[in-house]
Amino acid sequence: MRGKGKSTIVWLLMGMLVLGLGGFGVTNFSGGTADIGSVGDVEISSDDYTRSLRAEMQEFSARTGRQLSAAEARAIGVDRAAMARLFTAAALEAEAGRLGVSVGDKPVQEQIAAIPAFRGLDGRFSPETYADTLRREGMTTSEFEYDLRMDEARAILQQAALAGVTAPAPVTALTQSWLLESRDLHWRELTAADLAAPVATPDDATLEAWHQANADRFTAPEIRKITYVWLTPEMLEGTVEVNEQALRELYDSRIADFQQPERRMVERLVFPDMATAEAAKARLDKGEITFEALAGERGLSLNDIDLGEVSKADLGAAGDAVFALEEPGIAGPAGSDLGPALFSMNAILEPLNIPYEQARDDLRVEAAVDRARRQIEEQSADFEDRLAGGATLEELSKDSGMKLGSIDWDASAEAEPGGIDAYPEFRQRAAAATEADFPELFELEDGGVFALRLDKIEPPALIPFAKVRARVEEDWKQNETHRQLLTLAEERRVDADAAAQPATPAAQLAATDPVAQAAGAQAPETAVETPAPAVTPEPGKAETGLTRGGFINGVPQEVVAQSFDIDEPGETAVVDAENRVFLVTLDAIHPAASDGEEAQQVREGIDARLADSLRQDVFEYFTRALQAQGGVTLNQTAIDAVNAQLQ
Repeated sequence: MRGKGKSTIVWLLMGMLVLGLGGFGVTNFSGGTADIGSVGDVEISSDDYTRSLRAEMQEFSARTGRQLSAAEARAIGVDRAAMARLFTAAALEAEAGRLGVSVGDKPVQEQIAAIPAFRGLDGRFSPETYADTLRREGMTTSEFEYDLRMDEARAILQQAALAGVTAPAPVTALTQSWLLESRDLHWRELTAADLAAPVATPDDATLEAWHQANADRFTAPEIRKITYVWLTPEMLEGTVEVNEQALRELYDSRIADFQQPERRMVERLVFPDMATAEAAKARLDKGEITFEALAGERGLSLNDIDLGEVSKADLGAAGDAVFALEEPGIAGPAGSDLGPALFSMNAILEPLNIPYEQARDDLRVEAAVDRARRQIEEQSADFEDRLAGGATLEELSKDSGMKLGSIDWDASAEAEPGGIDAYPEFRQRAAAATEADFPELFELEDGGVFALRLDKIEPPALIPFAKVRARVEEDWKQNETHRQLLTLAEERRVDADAAAQPATPAAQLAATDPVAQAAGAQAPETAVETPAPAVTPEPGKAETGLTRGGFINGVPQEVVAQSFDIDEPGETAVVDAENRVFLVTLDAIHPAASDGEEAQQVREGIDARLADSLRQDVFEYFTRALQAQGGVTLNQTAIDAVNAQLQ
C-alpha cells in the first residue's frame, strides 16, 4: 500500500469535489511531505492536516456567519475534529488495502468527467484543464486518481460494515406508542384571586433585604458613552437637485410598475384532446367534482398548474374566455400553447394607471436618495483621510456635512427609531470599541457612513434601593404571590388525590385489620359516623385527545409536557411554568393507534432515526478497532508546526 493518507476531494477546487463517505464526515487525503502521524502503513501529511483544519474552520464560519481565528478554533476543538476525520479515513484506507478492496478504472473516469472544474470552455471534460488544475494543486494525475479509487474503496468498506445494522423492532414499536399516546385531562390556573387574603405589603427592611439578595435584577447594565458623526442619504435627500428629464426617463424605464392592464389570477389544467376537456367541464358543471380534484386525477396539484397574475394577452387564444368572466369561475375549454385546457379564474386585479405627475414625488425621493448615496461614496475617501490625519469627530462635523451626536449606549436596550443605534453596523462597532481606538469610517447598510469614539465605560452597578423601591416591592410581591400559589396548589392537589381514593368503612377496617382482630375488635352493630369527604377542587377546563406534541391555547407548553408525566388517571399534578401555577388532573390515557397512514409515517421516521444512530455508533466502534489494530502514531512537532502557521 502506498504510504500516504489522502484528502483531495474535500479540499480541492473550492469544495466542489466533495465525495466519499457522506453522512459520517469521513474525508479523503492529499499528498504532502512531512507527516503528522499514521495508521498502520497509511501516513497523514502536514498538508492533509492544514487543508482539513481550514475546511473545518470554513464550515464553522458558514454555519455561524462569523470568521474563526486559529486560536478560537483550537479552543473549541476544531483541530481535534480535523485530526479525527483524517485518522478515521486513514484507518479505513489501511483496512481496504489489507482486504484488497478497490474499484476499476471506469468509476474513476466517470467521477473525473463529472467534476465541473475539469471542463473546458465547451462544457466537456478537458484533459488539459484536468492536468493544469492538478498541477496548480501540487498533484499528479496518478495521485489524484489513486485518491478517487481509495474513496470508492472506503465507501464499499463502510457499506459492508453497516449493511446489517437496523433498528430493533421492539424499540421502534415502544417509541411509536410513546409518541402517539393521547390523554384526556382537566386543568386550572391558580391566580392571586384564589388566595384567601391579599399578599401583605412588606416593610422597608424586608424590601432592602430582597434588593440585596436579588442584586442581579436591580443592576444597571454597562453603559458606553459614545460620540459619533454620521451621514446618510436621507440627510442629503432634501438638498440634492434632480433633473426633470432624469425623472421622466426613470418613470419610462419603470413604466410596468405604473401602467398595467387588467390582470387575473389563473390556474390552467391541460388535457390531451378537446373531447376529454369538454367531458371534464361537464363534470364540473354538474358538481360531480371540483377543479382541484380534477387536477389531482391527472397527478397535479394547484401549485403545479398555477399561472399567477396574467393579462389577456398572456393567455393567447384563451384570453377572451377567461376575461369574459365577471367573477371567479371556470372558463373553457379553450386552446393554449400546450393543448386544450380548462382555466380556473380566482381573482380579478384592476388595471393600474399611475400618471407621471402622481408618481413624480416618489420618483424624486428615490432618485435623490440614490444620488445622495453616490455623493457620500465619493466623499468617503476624504473623510477617511481626515480621520487618518488626526481630525477629531467634532472637527470633521464642522465642514463635512456629517452630523455630530452622542449616545449612552446599552447593548440590551431597544434602539431608538431612526437613531444611529438602530443600525446593526453601529451596534457591532459600539460593542467592540475601546477607549484606545482611533475613530475610523464605517459604512451603513443604506449607503451612509459613520465614525465613533468611545469616551467612557460605566460598568454595571447596583442601583440604590431608594431609586428602585417601587420595582423591588413589585418584584417581592410577585415572588410572594407565586410562592403562596404553589403552597395553595399543593394543598389542593392533596385534596384532589384524597377525593379520588375510595373511603374505607370502619367496619371493613375492623374486619380486615389483623391488629384489630387480635385485640378482639368486633364490627359495630350500629352505624358508625363517617368522616366528611375531602373537598374536591373545581377541575377546571377539559382537554380531550391531547397528544404529546399538542398544545393548549394560552397555556405554557410545559403544562402539556408534565401532563404526560402523570402515571395514573385520577392523579393531579402541580405545574409551575413561566411564573404561572397550574393544577392538572389526568382523566384518561388512550393507547397509540398502530395502524393508519400517520402511524406508518411515524414508525418509518423512528426506524430511520434509530437505524442511523446505531450505524453511527457501529461505525465509530469499527474505526476505533481498525485504529487499534493498525496502530496509531502522532508527530506532535509536525502538528504544532501546522498550528503555528495558521496563527
